Amino acid sequence: MNLMIVEDEIRIMNSLVNNIPWNEHGIEVVAAAENGHEALSLIERKKPDIVLLDIEMPEMDGLTLAKCVREMEPQIKLVVLSGHDDFHYAQAAVGLGVMKYLLKPAGDQEIMEAVLHAAGEIRKELMEKHSMLELKRKWQDRLPQLQDDFYRNWMLDRYATWELQKHMQELNLSLDAFTRFVVTVCEIDPLPEEEGRYTSSDQSLLQFSLECISSECLQDEDCRVFADADGATVLLFLGKAEESEQHMIQRINVNVSRLLNVVKECLKITASAGLGTLGALDHVSLSYRQARRALQERAIYGSDMFIPYLDVTSNRHHVQFDSEFEKQLEIAVHTDDSIAVTRLIDNYFEQLYSHEVSTHRVYEHLLYLSTVFTRIIQSRRWSMQEVLQEDYSAFLSFGSLLSKDQIVAWAKRVAGRIILYREKERTHSSHELVKKMIEAVELMLGKEELTLHTLAERLYVNPSYLSRLFKKEEGRSFSEYVLKRSMEYAKEQLLNGVKVYDAAEAAGYRDVSYFAKVFRKYWGVAPGEFKRQERTGPEAE
Repeated sequence: MNLMIVEDEIRIMNSLVNNIPWNEHGIEVVAAAENGHEALSLIERKKPDIVLLDIEMPEMDGLTLAKCVREMEPQIKLVVLSGHDDFHYAQAAVGLGVMKYLLKPAGDQEIMEAVLHAAGEIRKELMEKHSMLELKRKWQDRLPQLQDDFYRNWMLDRYATWELQKHMQELNLSLDAFTRFVVTVCEIDPLPEEEGRYTSSDQSLLQFSLECISSECLQDEDCRVFADADGATVLLFLGKAEESEQHMIQRINVNVSRLLNVVKECLKITASAGLGTLGALDHVSLSYRQARRALQERAIYGSDMFIPYLDVTSNRHHVQFDSEFEKQLEIAVHTDDSIAVTRLIDNYFEQLYSHEVSTHRVYEHLLYLSTVFTRIIQSRRWSMQEVLQEDYSAFLSFGSLLSKDQIVAWAKRVAGRIILYREKERTHSSHELVKKMIEAVELMLGKEELTLHTLAERLYVNPSYLSRLFKKEEGRSFSEYVLKRSMEYAKEQLLNGVKVYDAAEAAGYRDVSYFAKVFRKYWGVAPGEFKRQERTGPEAE
């Protein structure tokens, strides 16, 4: 702390400056003055924290100096050292904010304690001041988040009218000047299947980008931008009494249409928005629900749309089961006819959307279509989740299918997954059956008659199907494979020193002459000659 001493008696001044151990207590004497005028000029340059001054001084007395100091630097603490034991002096000093009024001759210890007390008060005030500044800074940092939380709760109708007013005042939300309110909800449209830059995992990032673009595009508008609990961007448009309803709706249409175009230009993907109806402060939560409901109409109108809320009662016709459609779809799936599947699904949705239809009715048709797919899958005792993979989640919640294009693409993709899984299962089954055929050949070789018909009976499979399957998997006919294994087996027997007759019988040939003929044709040498070559070969070497 910096201390300034003002005393007209030189002896007392020197004693105050030099005889009291100020430094030991963190006090530094930065200036000393003999009168009030001199003190005022020094205060401006030295900036003391505490002034110890006498009352009785020439040119300007201590009380006048105290008054001037209070006006110039109100934060300076004043300690008076006076020879006047007069109540009026003391009363005047207190009125000027003097902290301590000491009477001469005051002791060094008493003076030190008075100055230290003043220093303590300064420190306390500084701590309070900086703590308050820190709190204000933290409050300002936190305020945007608190405001967004308020807006989200407001949309969910969690406040009474008096609570709305209270929170608006606490959060510095100046909405009193506005009399009309309309809510718009914006979302990034479902990504098309051919989209290569973004995936479903980028959805949160894209929604955040939409919020940022909205804030920038609407910064000069009477509009509040925030994200709701689902991450959608909410635009709360504000209108004053002098603005007509027609003009306000026109202003919103212009701004939201421009926003959707900017999103398309910046992100190279589309977004859509739903618009609620206009009303007063207590209408806002309803306007929000209407905007969300309007946005769901993407299931009918498609993506890249700004859809107003229309309070239209949906028709109550029930979804009719179409047995012919179901039969044709199942045939197309089980014959791997992807073109027919696409045509059937396109026709189904074309008929659905050709009439006036509500979002609820669209989702009812989705539910019906899902039962058709479920029946096809479960009739084969397959696992729904294994067949459908990531498309399985839509069966649990059709709310994830938001647009018309997304709904149709999902239906086609599910049918395609069933076809692919069926092909995979068939291939697996084919591999297993061919494997059993090969194993049977090894077991029956030389022991039983090896024909396609005997093997088909053993495996309980149609012979012609077995023949085509084997050729498709192995690249040769079954008879060619049996001949190959018979000749290889006979060759092994001859190499082991078995007689030609026994080798023929081991390979499944009862007629030795016929065996010799087949052997010569296959290996290019007669069985007897083959035995002699094998026996004389090492000696010739």
